[in-house]
Amino acid sequence: MRVLAVESSCDETALAVYDGRQGRLLAHRVHSQTDVHAAYGGVVPELAARDHMRRLPILARETMADAGIGFDALDGVAYTAGPGLAGALMTGAAFAKGVAAAWGLPALAVNHLEGHILAPLLGAEPPSFPFLALLVSGGHSQIIEARAVGDYRLLGESIDDAIGEAFDKSAKLMGLGYPGGAALSRLAEQGDPAAIPFTRPMVNRPGLELSFSGLKTAVANAIAAGNAHHDVAASFERTVVETLAIKLERALDQIGLDRLVVAGGVAANGPLRRRLATLMAERGGRVFFPEIALCTDNAAMIALAGSLRLMAGERDTSVGFSVRPRWPLDGLKRPGQAA
Repeated sequence: MRVLAVESSCDETALAVYDGRQGRLLAHRVHSQTDVHAAYGGVVPELAARDHMRRLPILARETMADAGIGFDALDGVAYTAGPGLAGALMTGAAFAKGVAAAWGLPALAVNHLEGHILAPLLGAEPPSFPFLALLVSGGHSQIIEARAVGDYRLLGESIDDAIGEAFDKSAKLMGLGYPGGAALSRLAEQGDPAAIPFTRPMVNRPGLELSFSGLKTAVANAIAAGNAHHDVAASFERTVVETLAIKLERALDQIGLDRLVVAGGVAANGPLRRRLATLMAERGGRVFFPEIALCTDNAAMIALAGSLRLMAGERDTSVGFSVRPRWPLDGLKRPGQAA
């Protein structure tokens, strides 16, 4: 089951080819639009869609060449249908449907968040279901019970800023540019994580909800008070990591699982990886992360999700398509389950 996947939900254009029978990623390419949007301090939806349109045919040829196969060797196409920016999603969906129509292939719509959660399955030692998942990215911060492909229960999420968004906004306050999350983490390596006693948000309240808007405001106040940026960065990062560790331990106790998956762009954060690895080791469990290259938006995870659904018998051979800029993860169905 060889699947070509297209990811265009935001500001990365990505394609991948995955062989589901062999369980092997044959090729994947990602083009980042950072340079396109940096001057605006954030993603401009129309510019994102236009750049996807330019890049998709080029990346498709390059990715298929990397995989060493022709389009006639494909068994299906998968594409991100949401959540994301409407124009960007439509560009990728139209391209995927065009390839599918040209070669007589089924083309499946894939939920971007499901792709992230399944990304660790591409590793050498993949987790087995069920597991607790932490999805942390620029647009989402969610704690999820994953029972099977398509069977997810949302346990808690951010009531305001996503974690990646809080990183980027805090970095901007320090003059680190956009996107600034990775730059903030590099700056934090030079600072004292105990320098500023930021309050860990919502840890003293019951439940698994998250909130990071207030922490971002506290960062602004700490900078205005004259604290060194590297100390602010280190203290901010430590507060985020410890807050997540507390919430995840609470969730693990609640559902009684010993497997944790961490996915999304923030899953590449070194202190977070180390803290959660320690947490799970102390509990006699295990944490699973995607490869660093597969933490941010990519088509490899979309190819895997599409392949799993195609191999389970899910099909869509229609020419038309629709996208869902808002597509909650807990609204998905298992492959073959009636909508």
